[in-house]
Formats: sequence, structure tokens, C-alpha cells
Amino acid sequence: MNVAVLISGGVDSAIAVHRLLEQGHSLHLFYIRIAGENGECSAEEDIEMCQYIARKYALPFDVVSLHDEYWENVMQYALDTVRRGLTPNPDIMCNRIIKFGYFEQRWGHEFDRTATGHYATTVEHDGKVWLGTAVDPVKDQTDFLARISYDQLSHLMFPIGELPKSRVRELAIECRMPNAYRKDSQGICFLGKINYNDFIRRHLGERPGPIVELETGRKLGEHRGFWFHTIGQRKGLGLSGGPWYVVRKNVHDNVIYVSQGYGTDKQYGDTLHLTEMHYITANPWPDADTPVEISFKNRHTPAFTPGTLARVAPDEFVLRSAEPVQGIAPGQFAVIYDRDHRVCVGSGIITGAAVQL
Repeated sequence: MNVAVLISGGVDSAIAVHRLLEQGHSLHLFYIRIAGENGECSAEEDIEMCQYIARKYALPFDVVSLHDEYWENVMQYALDTVRRGLTPNPDIMCNRIIKFGYFEQRWGHEFDRTATGHYATTVEHDGKVWLGTAVDPVKDQTDFLARISYDQLSHLMFPIGELPKSRVRELAIECRMPNAYRKDSQGICFLGKINYNDFIRRHLGERPGPIVELETGRKLGEHRGFWFHTIGQRKGLGLSGGPWYVVRKNVHDNVIYVSQGYGTDKQYGDTLHLTEMHYITANPWPDADTPVEISFKNRHTPAFTPGTLARVAPDEFVLRSAEPVQGIAPGQFAVIYDRDHRVCVGSGIITGAAVQL
């Protein structure tokens, strides 16, 4: 097959290229540039690495720009969500809108498939393609793909999803990849190497307000703006005598509420209210008015939490966890899997009272 491969300069996409060639596919490599002219997401080192991979295997390589589309969609979504006191997930939106949206419309559709270095798999069942979880649960990235469409999924390949990360590193060493020992990216898709708080400060500024202990109403300190903080956050509060966790935000009055202690019940909950439910392939539970057993993630973590999902209104769902969940942040996505967490079914947006508008 003729395959468009999205590469990043990292070891995962490099080994995806290697495996696809071993399977006999014809490849064209692409790097998506989203950096602004101010250098916020400097990509030169990544592009040099991609060029090396292309030369190593004598493959065509293009750098394509989706800068304007990225800033008009993903960046604006992130800023609007943060401004409302909610917690965004730009990685999810970047995958749906940019990597598998605009790229597919302009370049990817010319190929039989598009491949990436995501840790995910595809599963065929009843004549349809489903998003399957990766062999390596620590590296599984299906939660970042939980809003893609069925058309997008049907055109995708994940060449390393059936490998543990350790094997990917071994292959990179065996193939003498120059990025074999390169560290995995820790940045969010839309930020690259820039600090998150610096990005927020640049676009939203600062607005000092009180940090208040929820149980007593006692002012403990001051924050620089509610948009710098998310429900469940522990680090970066600048408070002594902790640990302290952000458990509530009053956006109208610009107040951050915290609770003390690792075991404080204020940072845990067992009920998630969801809206805007999205099924990637199909709704496997059309009769979800009766609770169905599922597993889920409410943040990027190796753990899949068991629970039940029930529809309570046309676009309202209640997810009840079988165990306490830390940091239920409105605005984030609850990613829904089947009971055995082999298939990622889709996702819904968390709503709730943790943020007062």
C-alpha cells in the first residue's frame, strides 16, 4: 500500500517507518509544522531528525504547514476552555482536527492509509474497525484518540501498537537510529517545548486572587489567576504544610479552594456527569438507559478504572466509578472503554459543580 507517515523526529515514529518498510509498503513521510513565527514551538531539531530518517531509507519527505488552522482551532479551543475555568485537552483536539482532519483532507486522502507512531491498535469486529488499546498499558495513547471519527480511524495504521516501549527502543538501537536514546516528548501537542504557564500568561495575563481552604474558609495564599490551576492539582500552589490539592474554583470571584492531605476526600469522587458523548465506530450499548459495565480514564494514566455508564437524558450520561477517582476536572474528557479495556469506544466531556461560573 501507499502510506503517508506522520513523523515527529521521535523514536516511536521512526520505528513505525522501519516496520512499515519491513511489511513492504511504499512510504511518503510528512512532518506537520504548527510553530508560529515567534518560535513558540521550535521544530528545527525535529525536522533535522526527520530528514535523517528520510535519507536513511531513501524516502520522500515533506514539511507541511497547518499553523493557521492549528491556532484558529486547537489554540482557540484551549484558551476559551481555560478562560471559563475548565480543563482542556488540546492533544485530543489536535489529533481530531489537525493530524487526522486538515492533514487528511489536504494530503493524506491521496494515500491508501495514514500511519503514525501512536501506541494504539485497530480491531475488526462485525465488519467494522474499532480503536484497540496498545500492548503496553503504560504507553497506551488511545485516550488521545478518543474523539476521532470513524472515517479517520478507518484510514489509520498504528505500526508500533503491538510492541512494548522497551522493544521499540531495542529496535531503534539495532537499526542505529540517531534518536534511539532521545527522550520522549513531555510537552502537550500544542505547546511543544514551551512552558504551559508561560503560554497561558502570555495570552490571558495574570489576575491575582485568594487561595482558600475549603473546610475553614481561611485564606492561605494568593494565586496569579484561576486559569493557571485545575481540579486535582497539587504542585505549583506555593503553600507550606501540604500536600494541598485544588478541589474547587470560583471563576466569578477568582477564588481557588484547596484541601489538605493525601487522603482528603474532597479530591475524590465516584460520579462523573458527561455530555457531548462521542462514539468512534458505533454505540455498542444502544440501550444505555440501563447501566452498562465499562472501564474508563478521566486523565492520561496507565490504569483503567471499572465503572458503569447510563444515559439519563438525550445528551446527559452518568458514569459511576467502582472506586474513588482523584481530580474529576470539568472540561476534561472521560474516555470510555469496554469492560475489559480492549477497545476504546469513545468519550464524553465531564461537567460538574467543581467549577462555579
